[in-house]
Amino acid sequence: MKIVLQRVSEANVKVDNQIVGAIDKGLMLLIGVDESDEFSDADWLVKKIIDVRVFSDNDGKMNLSVKDINGKILCISQFTLISDYKKGNRPSYIKAAKPEKAIPLFEYFKDELKKSGLKIESGIFGADMKVSLINDGPVTLVFDTKTKL
Repeated sequence: MKIVLQRVSEANVKVDNQIVGAIDKGLMLLIGVDESDEFSDADWLVKKIIDVRVFSDNDGKMNLSVKDINGKILCISQFTLISDYKKGNRPSYIKAAKPEKAIPLFEYFKDELKKSGLKIESGIFGADMKVSLINDGPVTLVFDTKTKL
């Protein structure tokens, strides 16, 4: 799995001009599921995301996690994160998990995040979504379970 994490002051996602998920201060996650991903990959990512310290403390140091600030999380499925762009100019998405595998992993990931007690919002898997956000900082991190980075 690959996740692009952005610290946001607000974010929302629309489908057919209707907001289906919205948060204020917290994290917006773009989530890509690879065909070889397992539930253990989601478990590793949940722990990392809940505990990563990207919010400022009283001294202005990034020492606080989303859990520490009681922030919110907006999850957006994005198969294009699992692209191969090494050959030619048109990315290949052949390694992106098919919906029958990706949807259960995406739902499991969100369910595990919810166990933190934080508010978790999301887009609609496979829908044409319009995502708006205000990246706070900007702070953007990329997590990849293949490299554990």
